[in-house]
Formats: sequence, structure tokens, C-alpha cells
Amino acid sequence: MDRFDAMRVFTRIVELGSFTKAAADLRLPRATVTLAVQQLEARLGVRLLHRTTREVNPTSEGLLFYRRCTRVLTEVQDAEAELGQGGGKLRGKVRVHMVAGMAAHVVIPALREFHERHPQVDVEVGTGDRAVDLAKEGVDCALRAGNVDTPHLIVRRLAPMLQITCASAGYLTRHGEPRSLEALERHWAVNYLEHSTGKPYPLEFVVRGELKKVSMNGILTVMDSEAYSSGCLAHFGLIQVPAYRLAAHLAEGRLREVLPNARPPPLPLSLVHPYQRKVPPRVRVFMDWLTALCARQLGTTSGESHPED
Repeated sequence: MDRFDAMRVFTRIVELGSFTKAAADLRLPRATVTLAVQQLEARLGVRLLHRTTREVNPTSEGLLFYRRCTRVLTEVQDAEAELGQGGGKLRGKVRVHMVAGMAAHVVIPALREFHERHPQVDVEVGTGDRAVDLAKEGVDCALRAGNVDTPHLIVRRLAPMLQITCASAGYLTRHGEPRSLEALERHWAVNYLEHSTGKPYPLEFVVRGELKKVSMNGILTVMDSEAYSSGCLAHFGLIQVPAYRLAAHLAEGRLREVLPNARPPPLPLSLVHPYQRKVPPRVRVFMDWLTALCARQLGTTSGESHPED
């Protein structure tokens, strides 16, 4: 295995945290992956990875080498793409991360449009509520809701998403529909746990231009956006989410908006990518497509990109 292929193997092990997963991702025998790392470590004279029975993590030297490898591999891939772009075609892989609802309801249904324009660009969509470390985990870009304060990211701000408060038709049949914020004392919410504080987020309402926060009782607490919506559909109480997430359920009558005259404040949406001197063409084209898609599907418009320092 040549030096560049060994570097590719090493970076995927770091990104996936597993020799076995890296071997499967690269379609190589596990023994080949193990040997590649052993040869790298012998050549460099340092240990690159901490190995346990459960996980693999880079050593301090391994993390430094990983960062250098990703830069070198990106430059090589871009050079190959530019030289081999017959007819201006892009090629390579784009890794993007977002919440599962955004992937399922907005991005993946439209992804064939991007593929038809750029058939040699593969897209790997990672999902979850966790804010991944883009540089460390080898992710090219991410869609993030809320205020983004992560340092060393370039942030392309999209216009905020409309949010609504809703409950299931079954819940409203049993408990009645709240007509005011004061009436919420007699109702339940599906509580969403804030990771940093360990406490549920309050519901938020804008009344005559003033933000009101209401903490509600509930018998179900979740830590995942899909579970949050599922709890509402299972009649456990009120939730607040971007309207696009529940459009089908609202249209079919399974869910109903409540307190429409006191909606939550719009939720900021941003497209972020690591700060780097040159964004690979395939990544920039994908981000432009993603920005335009969000504008069509969510009513967002793009703003200027700038670093968050």
C-alpha cells in the first residue's frame, strides 16, 4: 500500500473510531487496514492510535498527524478532480451532517436533483442532534439550528425557520385546546432535555413582541428530536418544532397547531464548514445547492459567510 492510501486508511480509522468500520467503509480486508497503520507507525517512529476492545482514539501525535493528513488528502483530491474534470464534471465525496428530521424531510428527498447535476459526487449524510466536531470527524459541512457559537467555523447564515406549537388531535380531544398562556398550567408538554444543564427547555411564545417562557409539566422527557415528535404523536402533550417537520401530520389532521397568535420565535438556521484556505469545489457546489434547497423548502435566504472566531 502506498503512502497516500495508508493516510486514507488512517484518517478513516480516526473518523470512524474503529479498524473494522474503516475496513468496511474502504472495502478492504481488516488485516490490510491493521498492517497499513503498523507500517505508518513504524515509518514515523510514534504510536498514532490508542486501541482498546471497545474503541480506537488518536494519540496526541496521531491527532496532529490526522490533521496534516486531511489537509494533504484534500489537496491531492482537489488536484485530481481539477485535472480529471472532463467537461467540468466534479467528483469525490461530500460528508454533511444535520438533524435526522432535516435529512428525512428536506435533503434526502431532493438529493436526486443534485446527483443528476453531479453524478460523480457521492454524498454521505450523517444525522443526529449532537454538534459534531467537523474538523476532527472529517465532516465537510453541517446544517445547524439555533445560535452557532463554535469557534473556527465559517458560518453561512440562512433565514430563520418558522416554528409552531402543536399537539395531537387525540391529546386535544382528551384535554381540550389551550386558548391562552395561562391555560397551559392545566396541560402537559413533551419535555426536551437540554444537554448542558440537564433541565428541560421551556416553551417560548412571542406575545405582542415580547418573549414569554413557560415551563410545563410532563410525563415524558426526551433527548432526541425524533423522539420529541413521536411523543407528541403518541398524545403525551405539546411540542414546539420547525413547521416543516410536521407538515404531513398537520395536513392529515393527526396534529394541530395551538396558540397560533403567540408562536415561538423563528429558529436560526446556519450552514457551517471548517475554516480552511480553500473549500474543495465539490463541497462549495454542494453547499450552494443546499442553500438554494433550504430557500425553496423552508423559505430561507442566504446571508454572507464569515468566520466565527
